[in-house]
Amino acid sequence: MRKVIYGGACSLDGFMAGPSGEIDWLHFSKDVQQIIAATWAGADTMLFGRKTWEGAVGRGGNPSMPGVKAYVFSRTITTLPAGSGAQLVHEEAGAFVRALKSQPGKDIVVMSGGNLGSALINAGVVDEIGFNVHPVLLGGGVPAFVGAGTRVELELTECRPLEGGCALLTYRVRH
Repeated sequence: MRKVIYGGACSLDGFMAGPSGEIDWLHFSKDVQQIIAATWAGADTMLFGRKTWEGAVGRGGNPSMPGVKAYVFSRTITTLPAGSGAQLVHEEAGAFVRALKSQPGKDIVVMSGGNLGSALINAGVVDEIGFNVHPVLLGGGVPAFVGAGTRVELELTECRPLEGGCALLTYRVRH
């Protein structure tokens, strides 16, 4: 079965972006580039939360990648821009992702803040959680986890230092 991976970069106090959405604190090094390349080599599907999708588009990018299916989860928007390369999903995220996992394919990567990430963790469909923890306290912003609501047991599978004083932490979710 396909693996669902949630994670990204976060501050030591657990925020993925600052209070105004700023990401100027991110340290993007060669080892991070290698981690990203390895992750994408094993994936063929991206799941975006609406705010993450809109943020990426607002910074001038098209978050979709060739050969990778992209889905944007939202309860508020009704359409995506033409040529976005993504499919809008309004249905319950856990059920949708559970169906995706049962289909043949590579890994599924969650590109989102804590709302979608936590919803998928609570639905029991996330298999791996990994963060590049940065040596900064933001004091507020976009949290990596929102209202978990349940205990989730994890098993550490990787812990290593990265350039810039960062640390990569990867956990397998114990289902």
